[in-house]
Amino acid sequence: MDDADLLAAFDRQLRQRLVPPERGWVTERVGPVVRSTAPPGPDGGSIVEWSDLDEATADAEIAAQVEHFRGLGAGFEWKVYGHDRPADLSDRLLASGFVAEGEESLVVGRTDDVLAACAAAGPAADVLVRAVTPDDWAGVAAVADEVWAGRGEATVRRLARELAHGSDPLDVAVAEVPGGLVVGVAWVRRHPGTDFASLWGGSVLPAWRHRGVYRALVAWRAALARRDGFTHLQVDAAPTSRPILQRLGLRVLTTTRPYVWSPP
Repeated sequence: MDDADLLAAFDRQLRQRLVPPERGWVTERVGPVVRSTAPPGPDGGSIVEWSDLDEATADAEIAAQVEHFRGLGAGFEWKVYGHDRPADLSDRLLASGFVAEGEESLVVGRTDDVLAACAAAGPAADVLVRAVTPDDWAGVAAVADEVWAGRGEATVRRLARELAHGSDPLDVAVAEVPGGLVVGVAWVRRHPGTDFASLWGGSVLPAWRHRGVYRALVAWRAALARRDGFTHLQVDAAPTSRPILQRLGLRVLTTTRPYVWSPP
């Protein structure tokens, strides 16, 4: 598939997919919007995943989604991709009280190409990538606390809950060095009925970067995706990880940026 076909497949197969991410969530298409509403709780996570708007309909639909979540007393994220319409959707969200978070890139690549690139680059020395065990959660939290500014407890809580109750298969990987120290963490979701597996959370302690650990985490997850028949990998890539992923055979299709609304 060329880039336009890949982007259309991503929208159709993932963004418009009406599968709740976990037990207790509600994912629904309401007119021109696909949204996922999280159950009450401290972690939130509700999101507008896709919309089909134009200049005439955008403001009313933004107001409708704000009213829905205001009624629940909950905040939510509206994830805007570079090809979403209208062209000034981001400006309209800001005018409606949303706050923009950091921009990322949607990168997609063929699973076989990524595995070949990882193999050609060679293994990371003295690093073992394996599936998480209950004994690893403290190490996962420590990595998340350092890399994501204190989000360790929430990350572990979310991953443990999704492993137990998630709709799509989830596997969490840790990168361990001699002595048992966890220096990296990442996870992969496979989305049944689609061509895609998605890679998330790839994080490495600063002292262990530039040693191939991130690449090893990508390879471990790509191997699971190929084993289960997923032909493409998708990542919302931060500026720090995008160059690595591009070297491993993924290509940038568009930008993506969260806009977050919080109840007063």
